[in-house]
Amino acid sequence: MAIEQRKTNCHFCGYLCAFTATVEDGRITAVEPDPTRYPYDPQVLAGCRRWPMNLEVLDGADRVNRPLRRVAGTERGAGAWEEVSWDEALDDIAARLEALRAEHGPGTLASMIGGPHTSFWPLHRFMTLFGSPNNMGIGQICWNPRIWMDVLTFGWTVEADITDETGCVVIWGTNPAESDNSLFWRTLLRIGRSEVPLVVIDPRYTRTAAAADIWLAPRPGTDCALALGMLNVIIAEGLADDAFVGEWCHGFDELAAHVAPWTPEAVAAECGVDADDIRRVARLFAGPYPSALVSGRGIDQVGRSVAPTHRAICCLRAITGNVDRPGACVLAEGSDFTPEVDLELTLEHAGELAARSLNTGVTPLQSYDGYARVAALTERLGRKLPARYLTSAHPDLVLRAMETGEPYPVRALIVEATNPLLTYADTHRVFDALMGLDLIVALDYYLTPTASIADFVLPAAGAMERPTFQAHGGVANIAYGGPAACAPYYERKVDYDVFRELGLRLGQADEWPEETFEDAIAATLAPAGMDWDAYCELGLYHQPPAYAKHLLPGPDGAPQGFATATGRIELASEALDALGGPRLPEPGEPRRLCSDAFVAEREAAGWTHLPLITGARKQPYNASMYFNNEAFRTRHPYPVAEVSEATAAALGLSAGDTVVLATDHGEARFVLATIRMRDGLINADYGWWHPEWAAGAPAFGGMWESNVNCLTSCTVEEGEPMIGTWSYNAVDCMVRADDRPLTWQPGFTPDPAGR
Repeated sequence: MAIEQRKTNCHFCGYLCAFTATVEDGRITAVEPDPTRYPYDPQVLAGCRRWPMNLEVLDGADRVNRPLRRVAGTERGAGAWEEVSWDEALDDIAARLEALRAEHGPGTLASMIGGPHTSFWPLHRFMTLFGSPNNMGIGQICWNPRIWMDVLTFGWTVEADITDETGCVVIWGTNPAESDNSLFWRTLLRIGRSEVPLVVIDPRYTRTAAAADIWLAPRPGTDCALALGMLNVIIAEGLADDAFVGEWCHGFDELAAHVAPWTPEAVAAECGVDADDIRRVARLFAGPYPSALVSGRGIDQVGRSVAPTHRAICCLRAITGNVDRPGACVLAEGSDFTPEVDLELTLEHAGELAARSLNTGVTPLQSYDGYARVAALTERLGRKLPARYLTSAHPDLVLRAMETGEPYPVRALIVEATNPLLTYADTHRVFDALMGLDLIVALDYYLTPTASIADFVLPAAGAMERPTFQAHGGVANIAYGGPAACAPYYERKVDYDVFRELGLRLGQADEWPEETFEDAIAATLAPAGMDWDAYCELGLYHQPPAYAKHLLPGPDGAPQGFATATGRIELASEALDALGGPRLPEPGEPRRLCSDAFVAEREAAGWTHLPLITGARKQPYNASMYFNNEAFRTRHPYPVAEVSEATAAALGLSAGDTVVLATDHGEARFVLATIRMRDGLINADYGWWHPEWAAGAPAFGGMWESNVNCLTSCTVEEGEPMIGTWSYNAVDCMVRADDRPLTWQPGFTPDPAGR
């Protein structure tokens, strides 16, 4: 018996922690954390409940192991599958795609992709070469808003740089204690025990807030007003870094006039926080030391206010001199290795993709035209923006094309590593649109509700069966991951192989030169001077960035400045102005999911109208993943809607009661929980379904019962106008008690149909 020790990586979050796998005759029999490779800290895995799944899921009884094709003539979701060979599946898919392209044009194919157990660029390369711009994801509500606003303000993205020099840390709209359990969370725990003030801004009193010196709980959607109030204090009290502002900031006088009305008292009334706390946090951030600020999805998902909130945060960094400064933030470097934009081949085909883009004229920044304008600035200093993420099609526009055939019919969909019937807004609408398609291909581990309505379900190679390479979209000079420990079990395939083989069948052979994903990663790393073996040994490529890069000499010998239209940090944005957007950050109105008529009707029936937030990360689950883990379900057995004790009392409810939430779009049911959080607000879990139920009709894994996305909407007219961000926070709902037990609760027995 051949026994080997092989390096590999976990795939159950984006950090890809290092492992050593024991492999006996090609089968993994044990895994152990490997602290000699990135991320190097054993405490990360000591606090993680997911990593033992690496061994458990390899032979999981619920895994999809062979290609499945829906039996001809049967209804979507009927559970009528036939096993086919990979060649038969890929030949059939390619033929159907070619026929649909011939009939409707290449834009007829759309895609939805998620993570963390996937690689984005192989699908994006396939989409590029097929000729479709209609890749969807969650970029508009995660990552894109911050990247866009950083780039427009500073000429590239910035990252917090928390070091021993840091004098203040602000965590805004994110909860690292639950969202990643990473090295960063360990850093925050250390900061919380030190003399360095730690400020957490979040409507919920999270574990991160519990580690803080100051917790601010603003009304959801008022974060931009809070940032404007902090800017007011810093400018009015003379706390700005005048030398840095005078030399390197554009539009300071405009900004000062703009924030003058946003006094602490005015902001306190808007945000529902104490005016003195606003002053205190502003003064701490503007102190005579480097200050670091980290923001997250709590403010990425506030709809119309998302871009202005990020812009205001950029201005806070800028006027205090906390830009590209040790202990504050660092302007990231472009990658030495091949950037993702070159791997996906989008720029080589930008003209034809732009001609078919549904975003054109709708979201001016999140479009091919907006990308080209901004990328022309960043490329002055040699940095290439990722393209597919920052031009990704707005889901509302793709759904309209599925529903109406306008401006052209979208009739086919590839779904990879995501479950959009749980994770995309307005589940009822998504379901109806997908049920009417001609072709759905799902590449996944499991028969999720979405996979259950597909025409083909292709078995994906997962943790330790595939190499990994995480490069943050190409906006930083860091990549990490490692090799597979074994070949894929059964008939699973690495996603790169799936899209390469489809591409070969559709005339793309010249653009897929590397036969394996391992070869592709090695080619990607080659320009950085790192070979495959060194990458596998270290688990990391990283070159620490320099600071104060704006002072480096340009071609004429003068400081190179920033990659913006003015060469300076743009407090007043010339690029946004050119695209028809606001020069300065202006808060937007919160999204209403409940019409006045709906509110009046429900209030008359005893319901209560409340602000709603959703999507808070809660270990050990992530989005709609890991509900098939029995230990997790024992510990966290049912979906909850959280309120403060005062709010529960006002509703006449107690912890453990069942409640139903409703909007104009639908309903969802939860168990009420009371936690420390802002009064007059409700927070609903998301992503819940029953993996143990039979896939497909009639219950579709129970996705209609406690799916908060049955309440939400992504209509572009209601979103942020430049990017198209829709709202999962700063929305509203109606709530009342419900006397029906949830199917998640003990004692419930599903009927034979799986309901």
